[in-house]
Amino acid sequence: MSSVNLEVEVPSQFPAERVFKVFSDFDNIATKVYPQVFKSIEIVQGNGDVGTIKNFKFGDDVPYKSAKQKVDAVDASNYSYSYSFIEGDNLMGILDSINYHVKVVPSNGGSVFKQTIIYNCKGAEKPSEEFLKKEKELYENTYKAIEDYAAAHPETY
Repeated sequence: MSSVNLEVEVPSQFPAERVFKVFSDFDNIATKVYPQVFKSIEIVQGNGDVGTIKNFKFGDDVPYKSAKQKVDAVDASNYSYSYSFIEGDNLMGILDSINYHVKVVPSNGGSVFKQTIIYNCKGAEKPSEEFLKKEKELYENTYKAIEDYAAAHPETY
């Protein structure tokens, strides 16, 4: 089994604690700020902690419709979490899973949102460079939309 890695880094004016708090509420915010990508996110098993299973329904701006995600790790004290997509058409028939590792790193009064995405391939076929480029743009745009939402709701975040 082979894999392909994608690295995303987005600087933020906000401290790491605030960025982590906002992204801990991803399920509620993403569908509000980016409904063309995230139609719905619902917990089907668990309470949000490690082992929780979520169903994602995607919007018209992405080439897939649904996926199942599992929360793998949450470490609030180090501003990090990991999750995996384990089922769905977002695996494109060529992937076993997609693993995401997120870390928010303090930096000069703000922070840097760092995300490593690992596409675990079933065989020799891998996601195309064009696909990976679009994915990176999608992750960066999602981050910016969520950060803008948090900035507009300082009483919550």
